[in-house]
Amino acid sequence: MQIRLGKTEIVVNKDGFGALPIQRITTEAAVKIVRRAYEGGMDFFDTARAYTDSEEKLGIALHDVRDRVVIATKTGALTADGFWKDLETSLHNLQTDHVDIYQFHNPPFCPKPGGEDGLYDAMLQARSEGKILHIGITNHRLHVAKEAIGSGLYETIQFPLCYLATEKDIEIVRMAEEADMGFIGMKSLSGGLITNVRAAAAFAAQFDNVVPIWGIQRENELDDFLAFIEEFPVMDDEIRAFIEQEKISLAGDFCRSCGYCLPCPAGIDIPQAARMSQLIRRSPSARFLEEEWQEKMRAINGCLNCGHCRSKCPYGLDTPALLKKNLADYEAILSGKVGI
Repeated sequence: MQIRLGKTEIVVNKDGFGALPIQRITTEAAVKIVRRAYEGGMDFFDTARAYTDSEEKLGIALHDVRDRVVIATKTGALTADGFWKDLETSLHNLQTDHVDIYQFHNPPFCPKPGGEDGLYDAMLQARSEGKILHIGITNHRLHVAKEAIGSGLYETIQFPLCYLATEKDIEIVRMAEEADMGFIGMKSLSGGLITNVRAAAAFAAQFDNVVPIWGIQRENELDDFLAFIEEFPVMDDEIRAFIEQEKISLAGDFCRSCGYCLPCPAGIDIPQAARMSQLIRRSPSARFLEEEWQEKMRAINGCLNCGHCRSKCPYGLDTPALLKKNLADYEAILSGKVGI
């Protein structure tokens, strides 16, 4: 199934490869998966400078077929100097002389020409030099996403979209379509909470302007998505009923991992920690029980009760209370008092 990415006129398969997870596996394993994805029909690959060695692994896997794939990456820089450093590093790592879509990575504001930060002007210069072909932006914030779409300055937007989306989220999809912007759907599996890939794909298939990027780090996961290369699942009564039940089961104090609450003054990984009880039961649990995550969860004990996260949550969650609830459950699991 092919899709046009808005005014970029780029046409790619609707099955996009999200390269964040491959930073967690060896180079050999990552290259094998990426190459299999390409050979299976995937031609859109999304990564970021912030994803440690993800770009480097994509470069190794795809350098000899560079003209047959579309690569999107991101910069989290907040200054022009940082922008150029990130771009040159990305080009080197990806083993290419240009990036097809270069995106501002979840900035807290919408970069515009003439800004004191110099970011958008640097983006324009990079495009004039042929180092990037199209300008995009990613965000988790509704107001920044709306401003970016309304500005007319961006050719693509990357925003969270999965079958747990609210009407406010879907409004962003509609706005992007009206503005002829390519829409890249991130968190299509809600960071691991969604395990029914058929339902996830059927939901995404309803939107003609959306390219979902699936976070893939295992070959069996890739197999699931390669099955959709020719034809995505169609939303039917069975899938629709399943999704409605999922929404009910995750209602109430469900953290959607939108990240609007960040940064946390106490350094807590709120988007993951606030939904650990669900993650650890719906996803492979082993990695969440390792020392790295034990330390991250213990950081909740350092909560300052400043109210920052609560005031920023667009869903009205009592985030500090939710964090403490998840920590108590997590500790009970570690001690063996509660099963998973």
